[in-house]
Amino acid sequence: MTNPHQEPDHVPKPLVDHLVELRTRLLWCFVAILAGTVFCYVFVQDIYGFLVRPLADAMGPGDSQRLIYTNLTEAFFTYLKIAFWGGAFLTFPVLAVQIWGFIAPGLYGKERKAFLPYLVATPVLFITGAALVYYLIMPMAWRFFLGFQSTGAETALPIQLEARVSEYLDLVMVLMFAFGFCFQLPVLLSLMARAGMITDAVLVRGRRYAIVLIFVVAAVITPPDVISQIGLAIPLIGLYEISILLVRRIVRERAAAP
Repeated sequence: MTNPHQEPDHVPKPLVDHLVELRTRLLWCFVAILAGTVFCYVFVQDIYGFLVRPLADAMGPGDSQRLIYTNLTEAFFTYLKIAFWGGAFLTFPVLAVQIWGFIAPGLYGKERKAFLPYLVATPVLFITGAALVYYLIMPMAWRFFLGFQSTGAETALPIQLEARVSEYLDLVMVLMFAFGFCFQLPVLLSLMARAGMITDAVLVRGRRYAIVLIFVVAAVITPPDVISQIGLAIPLIGLYEISILLVRRIVRERAAAP
C-alpha cells in the first residue's frame, strides 16, 4: 500500500506542463500586482502621507517642513513607485498562494503540513520588520540627521534640509523592505534545516561569525548612523538565537522519524 507520507499526492507531469503552469501563475501574480498598483494609486496621497509622517514628526511644525522635487516628472513617477510598492505589499498573500499552489503538489503529505507554518510566518515576520523600522528606527534616525541643521546665528550661513521627495521615499521603501526581508532569517534557516543542509550544532559553532555578518549587513543596508545599524542588528541576533532553537527541534524530529 502506498504511504501518503512517502509519495507525492499527484501524478508526475511533463516538464512542458510545469512550465505552462508556472507561466499561468506568474501571469496571475502580474495581474494581482497591477490591480493592487491601480488600487493604491487611488489612495496614493494617503500612502504618501503615511510614509512621510516620521520625517514630518521629526521636523516639527514650521515653514521648512516640506519635500521638494527638482525634475518636472519626479513627483509623478514617485507616486507611481509608491503605488507599485503599496500594490506589491497589498497583494503579497496572492503571490504566496500562487507559490504554494505551484510547489505543493510536489511535496509529500507530511512536508505540506510542515511547510504551511512558514507560509504564515513569512508575512508576519515581514510586517514585523517593516513596522520596527517605521515606528522605532526611522523616528530616531531622522531626528539624529536633522540635528545637523543650523541657523545663520550659529554658522556663517544656515544649513537647512531641502530633501527631494523621490530620494526620501526611495530610502524609506528600501529600508522597510530590507528590514522585512532580514526578518525572514528564522524561516530561511528552518527550511535549510528541514532540507538537511544545516544543524543546530553548525549554527552554534558559527554564532560569532554570524554576529559579525549581521553587523556588516546592518551597516550596508541602513543609513550611516549607529542607531539604525544597532536597531537592525540586535533584533537579527535575537532571531538567530530563536532560529537555533527551531533548528534544534527540527533536527530532533528528523532523528526520531522512522
